[in-house]
Amino acid sequence: MKTRRQFLTAAAASATSLALANPNAFALVDTVSTRPKMQGRFLTHVSIVRVNQIEVTPTKNIGEDEAPLNSPDHIRHRREAFAAGWPGGQMTWAISWLALIDTRPEYREARQLLVSYHHQYGDEITFIPGGYFAPMYATRADNQKTIHDALEMISKMVGNHYRPQSLVAGYLDADSQHYLATQEGIHVCQGQIWSQHGIDNGDGDGGICYPYYPSREHYLKPAQGKSDFIDCVCLDGWTCDFLPARREGFEGGFNSRLGVGPIETGRLGVEAGHKETIDTVAQHFDQGYALNGFAFVTSIWEVSIGQDDDLTWSLQAIKNRWPDTQVMTEGAFGLAWRSHHPSNAGLNYRFDAKGTGAPGSEKELEIQWFMNTEFRLALLRHWQSGAAPSVIDFTRYDLPAHEPQTLQREWSLMNVLNQKGTRPQDKPIPFRQFPLDDQHRILAHYPELKNLA
Repeated sequence: MKTRRQFLTAAAASATSLALANPNAFALVDTVSTRPKMQGRFLTHVSIVRVNQIEVTPTKNIGEDEAPLNSPDHIRHRREAFAAGWPGGQMTWAISWLALIDTRPEYREARQLLVSYHHQYGDEITFIPGGYFAPMYATRADNQKTIHDALEMISKMVGNHYRPQSLVAGYLDADSQHYLATQEGIHVCQGQIWSQHGIDNGDGDGGICYPYYPSREHYLKPAQGKSDFIDCVCLDGWTCDFLPARREGFEGGFNSRLGVGPIETGRLGVEAGHKETIDTVAQHFDQGYALNGFAFVTSIWEVSIGQDDDLTWSLQAIKNRWPDTQVMTEGAFGLAWRSHHPSNAGLNYRFDAKGTGAPGSEKELEIQWFMNTEFRLALLRHWQSGAAPSVIDFTRYDLPAHEPQTLQREWSLMNVLNQKGTRPQDKPIPFRQFPLDDQHRILAHYPELKNLA
């Protein structure tokens, strides 16, 4: 399985109506109605400090030794690039296990630098377990012990009873997110990589790309009620262009992770790469904001990849075009969302994106996403021809779901129809050919789609 780096190198329903549509939804309509939904444009940025490319457990590494690329100078350049792009903004630093315990002078200095950035800028310092892939390589119990020990080291490192408000994990299973909330007092987790499948060391398609509370059954399933509720806001790791993201891995020679990440956009060249970055942000900050009144763009950049000039450029471009954007840490953002949304009741995200013209993002195509507590739905059409859209994804969250109980790379949630097309049943289908009960389920949330039936 190719990695992102190898590829680069080698080549609204209301809360009341929702409760009626889904009898298992939270009976917290009164609570939700007294709290206005979160509004505005928000951006978070995470930088990773590590020793090895993928530290899957404290004693097992996969990939390259990147110690020289995580030097104090590299860390300084990253913070300077961020400040140049967004003066006064706050960012999140996620440090790996080996980077926490490395006794070499450069890593001691690196840790001191992070502490200084917390005091100077208000940056958050937290832990990344498993090199993004903790559930794929270690048991839940082992990962939870590692998380506990690492958080203790970070608190001691920073001092003054410091405690991060979030965990950066790439992927993190539901039980471990429940552990964070109940045992560690952490209520925000970057716990899924939306739509990733067939790239790097783990698969996880089937979830919602904006904040939600996960179910005890499956980390990608939004909680359906009090009995399966995890009080930990789950966040995406990378904002991707919705058109390439529908693809499996590098299908057709395209990169399904194309969006705001520098590894993916870097192969396009500076001008085209910058255009794709801002076009992806616009899918959220323009049309997405118009539909939701709320927009979220996020990214994780390893210090080792460099490309600090691209970070400065992208932040400056965002600031110039959307100056009202709020740039904050993962923890601050997640807790702000939590303060407005005590449950998943009323959760209803909508997106409408046309192709940007970048590889895999065909200009003639338009994708619409509908994401709520009961299901997610994606429609794809050739907008220039006026053709009727096809359904390319229908993932029901009201059905039972089960996470793997053994170590494996596949951690997706797929049931009725999945956008990646990896199973025989995953073929685009006209809406009117859907089973009538599924049509009714969709139209109960989105009656404006009745013309498709």
